[in-house]
Amino acid sequence: MFVFIFREGNYFPQFSSQPPCEVGLSRPSPPAVKLIMDYPVEKWKFYVSQKWASLEPSLKEKLRQPILLRDSFSLSLSLFQHEDEEYLFNLSRSYCVTKDAKLGLSCKEEGNQKFRKKEYRTAAVLYSRALSHVEAGSTDMAVCYANRSAALFHLGQFEVCLEDIRRAQEGGYPERLWPKILLRKAECLFTLGRLQDMADALASMENQISADHNLDGTGSHRDLLCKLQQLKIKARKEGSGLVSQPAAPRRTPSEPEPWNRNSRIPCASSSVSLAFSLCKGRHLVAAKDILPGEILVKEEAFVSVLRPGKGLLLQGSIGAALDGQLAPEDLHCHHCLKAVLASVPCQSCSYAKYCSPQCAQLAWNAYHSRECSLGGLLLLLGVFCHTALRAVLVAGFAQVRRLVKQSHIESLAEAPGPGMVTEGDLASIPGCDAEGRYSSSYQTTFSLLAHTDRHSPELRFLCSLSVAGLCKAFGAPDLEAIVDEKDASGSQEEPPAAGASSELEVLGEAMLRHMLQLPCNAQAVVALSASGSEEGPVTGNEEIALATALFPVVSLLNHSCDPNTSVAFSGRTMEVRASHPIPFGQEILHCYGPHHCRMGASERQERLLSQYFFECQCRSCSKELNPSSKGIPSAQPSLFCCPACHLPMQGQGMLCCSSRTCKTRVPEETFQLQLRDLQRLTQRALKLLEQGEAGKSVELLQKCQMEAKKFLSPVHLLMGEIEDHMAQAQATLGRWHEASGHLRSSIRVVEAHFGPSSIEVGQELFKLAQVLFNGCAVSEALEATEKAEALLSLHLGSQSAQVQELQEMKACLEDLVGGGDAVTAARS
Repeated sequence: MFVFIFREGNYFPQFSSQPPCEVGLSRPSPPAVKLIMDYPVEKWKFYVSQKWASLEPSLKEKLRQPILLRDSFSLSLSLFQHEDEEYLFNLSRSYCVTKDAKLGLSCKEEGNQKFRKKEYRTAAVLYSRALSHVEAGSTDMAVCYANRSAALFHLGQFEVCLEDIRRAQEGGYPERLWPKILLRKAECLFTLGRLQDMADALASMENQISADHNLDGTGSHRDLLCKLQQLKIKARKEGSGLVSQPAAPRRTPSEPEPWNRNSRIPCASSSVSLAFSLCKGRHLVAAKDILPGEILVKEEAFVSVLRPGKGLLLQGSIGAALDGQLAPEDLHCHHCLKAVLASVPCQSCSYAKYCSPQCAQLAWNAYHSRECSLGGLLLLLGVFCHTALRAVLVAGFAQVRRLVKQSHIESLAEAPGPGMVTEGDLASIPGCDAEGRYSSSYQTTFSLLAHTDRHSPELRFLCSLSVAGLCKAFGAPDLEAIVDEKDASGSQEEPPAAGASSELEVLGEAMLRHMLQLPCNAQAVVALSASGSEEGPVTGNEEIALATALFPVVSLLNHSCDPNTSVAFSGRTMEVRASHPIPFGQEILHCYGPHHCRMGASERQERLLSQYFFECQCRSCSKELNPSSKGIPSAQPSLFCCPACHLPMQGQGMLCCSSRTCKTRVPEETFQLQLRDLQRLTQRALKLLEQGEAGKSVELLQKCQMEAKKFLSPVHLLMGEIEDHMAQAQATLGRWHEASGHLRSSIRVVEAHFGPSSIEVGQELFKLAQVLFNGCAVSEALEATEKAEALLSLHLGSQSAQVQELQEMKACLEDLVGGGDAVTAARS
């Protein structure tokens, strides 16, 4: 998927503003993926593998057999020796999350350097890192807030800038420096049109300057007075109507979309119903005919954990803090996942950051008070282990014990599992409460299948020993506090029965269950992240897996390689929409990652079987796989063309030209080598673009185009990628017309792969609308804007940020249509 979006800020009130754009290639991440940070770091995995190899053969054989979770955890806990604990503790020191005042000052100095280079976004992040380390309430903290306010001012984040100025003043910012931040405050208020507040700030500034006799006659004194007088003149002109500020974008709160809640599944629409079958298990079906774009599920994650940046895991805490790279943990709230540039730090550790004091308090009360001291260990043990711990903390020990005890009773009674429930007996579907409601709760989370007998013995041992190590890290006070807490329903823990498992065994078993559930049930919350240089009119972006989350209701959706739904995220909330008409009674299907547009049937089958333990029998797989050919894929559109006559090549291994007269034969391996060389050349061109060498990048990309046409199909995705990079380079040079031509070429490639009504095409049209807007092609921009709005509304909803930006652009363009010389006047 190609994505091209505006940066945040006050953009396009006039064409002459030439709003900065983002161009780049990204591909949709699968909803549940095993990435490097899901499981523990490599050193711990290697250590555990050695321990597994050294086990007695009889013990290893026992662990290879199907084993109850409680027995697996108890055995691993007994095997976890003092030397294992020491190794784990020493390893976690690289990921220390305690506060370090010296490191905080180093981050501040690094931020100052980036600020002087006008890299304001990176400077703001470095000041935020400094705030995470300096002592709360200290002068250093106030100075960091003041410095960050300066970076935010240059980024056009005026409201947030004012908040940081307030924090600096209340936090003990040196009074001799107050005139500087009061001037910044006044400038923010003037830009926001709050003239009376601005006048008050200027009066305070004058009083401060008058009171500070050390400033008299200095260059700083004269400079401040000069700026103060300039701002006063601007304010007087504004008040008399001689000068008017540019009109702000006309973003008005849109009406909430129609939403009829389901009485049995509260976070689902009334258009869907819960069903069960022996072959499909729990699933959702259409309760009526469903139209494209209709919201089917709107679910807030029961639990979510922000994924740390790779730099933190590879370099450790100190290296990652000073490298200046923008990482997810810096740019998003650790609780609600909202994008944030000016975070509020946890008062006890240096890792957790929040969008507001309110989110910080919510996180502290729900789970962070127990996680805070474990931060480095949790980073080491991976996101899955962290998510498992957070799930039991959010649920509360009383509820965890009840469900663990219930699972023991069911296992002793050989109670029917999900696969043994009779069809039509919905009352006994696992996860439903006594009233037959299936809500997004810990009960439904607990009922998700863990596939204990399907995971490899080595993976089960790694998870068991990791959970055992985490449980060993609980001190007696920590464990006592967890056990004494009320659960989410407010009920107090019941006294344990005689012979019941200990508190540690209950927690360990539940966490192991969740850790084994996650490979099949976790959703990767995805978001767009800016990449590349901050300078210039165009910047890049990439789609990242922002967080790992559990959505119990969304987990009811079965997989299809050609799904009838699309998903979008807003913070911790996941929306599932119909992407095609879904007739009454038809199953609602979701894609787990392997999609028929992105990979062949054989590869999809292999990936689904290895991670999700099933053989896909969806319509696309059935169509592509010929049963009589023992799993060999049916003929697919050729990715390569004949170097002699440019017609499609066909076959496998040795490819032949499809023309009857052309006898060209080329080994497929030869084409693959050419493709890899071309990909490397394209990456070199993109690197030149990121380094500010747009002209050289265009020259190299033109060479890539010529080489690609010699052997690639016109609809090969790399052809589209090259066109996308050409659009980015031309836009950087201000050649908006040329950029729009390349984007139109990329749209043809995307349509061929994903279909004309796909979200991928919508994203391409979004980019095209922006380029045409910047190039002042009013009528063409309006047409592209309307098409992009229609497609993205279908997949993302009318309240998504991209759709609202398109609506603002359309309003601006509509004002210009029919204005004759309006475009020329706007540019002047």
